[in-house]
Amino acid sequence: MKSIYRLLRYLVYFLFGLSVIGAGGLFGTYLYLEPKLPSIDTLKDVRLQVPLRIYSNDHLLIAEFGEKRREPLDFDEIPPVMIEAFLAAEDDRFFQHPGVDYQGILRAASQLLLTGERRQGGSTITMQVARNFFLSSKKTYTRKLNEILLALKIERMLSKEEILELYLNKIYLGHRSYGVGAAALVYYGRPVEKLELSEIAMIAGLPKAPSRYNPISDPQRALIRRNYVLGRMLNLDNISQLEYDTAKASPITAELHTTPSEVEAPYVAEMARAEAVARFGQDAYTSGHTITTTIVSHLQTAANRALRQAIQAYDKRHGYRGVAGQHDITDITEQSSLISILAELPNITSMEKAIVTAVHEQTAEALTAPGEQITLEWPALSWATAYVDHDHKKADLKQTSEVLSVGDIIYLYQEIPEKGETFWRLAQVPEVSGALVSLSPQNGAIKALVGGYDFYLSKFNRVTQAKRQPGSGFKAFIYSAALEAGFTPASMINDAPVVFDDVGLEAAWRPENYSGKFFGPTRLRYALTHSRNLVSIRLLRKMGIKHAIDYASRFGFDKNDLPRDLSLALGSGTVTPLAMSKGYSVLANGGYYVSPHVIDTIRSDKGEILYQANPAQVCNKEMAKLAKESADENSTSQTNTEHDSTEPKVPHCAKRAITKQNNYLMNSMLRDVIQHGTARKARALGRHDIAGKTGTTNDQRDAWFNGFNHYLVTTTWIGFDDVKPLGRGEVGGRAALPAWIDYMRIALNGIEEILPEMPADMVTMRIDVDTGEPVGVGSPNSIFEVFEVQNAPKLPNGHNSNRGGKTNTTTTVTPIEDPF
Repeated sequence: MKSIYRLLRYLVYFLFGLSVIGAGGLFGTYLYLEPKLPSIDTLKDVRLQVPLRIYSNDHLLIAEFGEKRREPLDFDEIPPVMIEAFLAAEDDRFFQHPGVDYQGILRAASQLLLTGERRQGGSTITMQVARNFFLSSKKTYTRKLNEILLALKIERMLSKEEILELYLNKIYLGHRSYGVGAAALVYYGRPVEKLELSEIAMIAGLPKAPSRYNPISDPQRALIRRNYVLGRMLNLDNISQLEYDTAKASPITAELHTTPSEVEAPYVAEMARAEAVARFGQDAYTSGHTITTTIVSHLQTAANRALRQAIQAYDKRHGYRGVAGQHDITDITEQSSLISILAELPNITSMEKAIVTAVHEQTAEALTAPGEQITLEWPALSWATAYVDHDHKKADLKQTSEVLSVGDIIYLYQEIPEKGETFWRLAQVPEVSGALVSLSPQNGAIKALVGGYDFYLSKFNRVTQAKRQPGSGFKAFIYSAALEAGFTPASMINDAPVVFDDVGLEAAWRPENYSGKFFGPTRLRYALTHSRNLVSIRLLRKMGIKHAIDYASRFGFDKNDLPRDLSLALGSGTVTPLAMSKGYSVLANGGYYVSPHVIDTIRSDKGEILYQANPAQVCNKEMAKLAKESADENSTSQTNTEHDSTEPKVPHCAKRAITKQNNYLMNSMLRDVIQHGTARKARALGRHDIAGKTGTTNDQRDAWFNGFNHYLVTTTWIGFDDVKPLGRGEVGGRAALPAWIDYMRIALNGIEEILPEMPADMVTMRIDVDTGEPVGVGSPNSIFEVFEVQNAPKLPNGHNSNRGGKTNTTTTVTPIEDPF
């Protein structure tokens, strides 16, 4: 018996010594590992990788950039049932243990003793937070010990709720989604608070293996895992038996949802993205910055539609180039098989893919990619006469079989007729390109921008990157320069044949009007209204090329882009549509130079303003006074401090580019272009405050319309990227003006008309229509014309003659409020 007691005593001593050694070993391990542990102070102010987001000015999402999709949520924003689901799946003793679940560790240790393998186990949510933020996922004993030590430190620093918030925002849940907020949007297209119990359980089952248990990648395994989570919730009394049964019986409804863009403006998104990267480098994609642009959503939508409609109309006028493909469908009976054929065809914005299933005499049956069976009536097909070249197409169609066969793969476009309902018609991917840009002339804020038919077909932004000849659209600046040089709207210039041996040109130049006709002596107002080329050339020669180029630079044009010869009068320089809009802004706002901009603010992930646009704007007297006082303050300040973004912005007043009088005359003449000239189609808008100028280049390679009122300047352009001709008759008034009209009809709806007030030192006189000379009251064939007093013609008696017997001597600058 004594030997047994002695043995037991030795065993106790041995075990005690072993525990002391073990405790010492653990303490030694702690002393060894603890100095190497990362600081967890960052968890107090953690910065999750959140993508860059671009918004319209009315705060609708345009685009999101970044590898990781994440929607950070506060703990209070996460539904309690979702928290319960994750705890049931991952760590049901989370609120009881101190960061390390010793029971779980013992289970993992027993597995190691029984199988000899290291397996995942005993890992609490706090330990996962430690691993996700600070450690690698490689399974080693050292990493596990570091995980345990970090978990204990985290629990001492943070509350349980803070730890859960970090975990549920950080955890990877498959398909680029990080955190439950992003996962809800990726798999179900809804925020977390709108998810069903079955959907919550599906997401809660993902952390164990985001790929293996993924409802998209492996639905069957995902279903098993989801039901396991539901079972755990039932066992823990988180849900009732009825809730369990209902959720378990629910089918898998998950499908991939891309970031839901609320405004289609991909060219704008790319401009904003490039600016963000230029400012912040690659951190722009992960720092959670938000960029608010100047884009107005309903104007952008109108611009998209207007430009595409104009491009489609051009494409339709020039004939059908053929189907997109052909497939033998004789033995295919399943609709799903037909739809899968269409998947090979690229998606084109605003168009639908379809496959022809039957052809009749003057109709066709087709199945669309979404699975809709439609009938194409003859109006949807009859336009598709075969294309020959840009000036020719074959004879009109008589029956459907001339253009379509069963198995043809085609594109459809939704036609919007002037009268009647919309319908799907046969279409094709346009080869022609276009651009539309619309901005506020008061401060240059871009309200809508479309750089092409489809960004995903071509990312080339024609608004900002396409340097093209502006054609007659440039005449506005030539005529403004002429007024500056002393000419008047009544000045007479001969519209007659001429040959120029210009040293700046390679050979003798024989310009002519678009009509090929000549009209003799012509008043400048009439010549601009009807875009007379020969008048513009002679006018440029009289005032001087150098004067015109120097003057054009006041509108923001680069002198290096303008030719130093007489072809400048016909717009032979190279400019972008954005540059044209910038130039016309001067004519729209009373004569002030403003710069286009598309970014309004950039904010950090915490909402702090990192950048606030303060563009030059048209100022009234009060604004100008405030700006001057601020400038005087800054000049006398001894220190140069950054502007406090919380303070009201001091106006940055735009500089005058042309005189008030010059601007008034140009505005008046350009209104005549719409009321009486080459842009008469725009009278359909029923407004008298709109002005503008068409533009067409040699061989109709470019078609333009630049138009404005006091609120908006909009430029539209149609042309081929490879600068080939558009075809006979495709002038600015036919190809580009319809897009401008369609857009401005929506943009100006409900906006009051404002006509410019006549500035000081101007006079209205009666002149002869044919000679431009002043005439007395009652003279036949006369009209009223406006002049600057200093340039007004003299009556034979030496006195000026004006309409009311008085000269206007007062003027005010009244910048308008932005109605958008």
